Amino acid sequence: MNPFVALAVVGGAALVGVGIVVAVSWLVRAAAGVRRPLVAAPHAGGMPVTEHAVSRWHVRWPTLALVFLAFDMEMLFMYPWTLVVARTGTGAAVEMFVFLGILLVGVGYAWREGAFRWS
Repeated sequence: MNPFVALAVVGGAALVGVGIVVAVSWLVRAAAGVRRPLVAAPHAGGMPVTEHAVSRWHVRWPTLALVFLAFDMEMLFMYPWTLVVARTGTGAAVEMFVFLGILLVGVGYAWREGAFRWS
């Protein structure tokens, strides 16, 4: 198959998929929200909103998310490493421990800065 034809098929499928999602959201939207505002209110089962949406946001959440991503990337690199380490030997083990050491330095810095403290 010609690559341009494959690209056109995938692009067309993506456009059709987006069109279907937009059409379904248009069909099930809260059109009755003008007549019944409590039904169209955001979350909490239609109860009146008592606080601002950003009032529960803590400034440390992005920092904690970055620490989570660091550990997530660590696992992303460790899974293929387990398959390669038996073939390559000690060099791969040393490289992985250097990588883990760099991540440990990052965790130590985050700990020192108080990224794991909620108070």
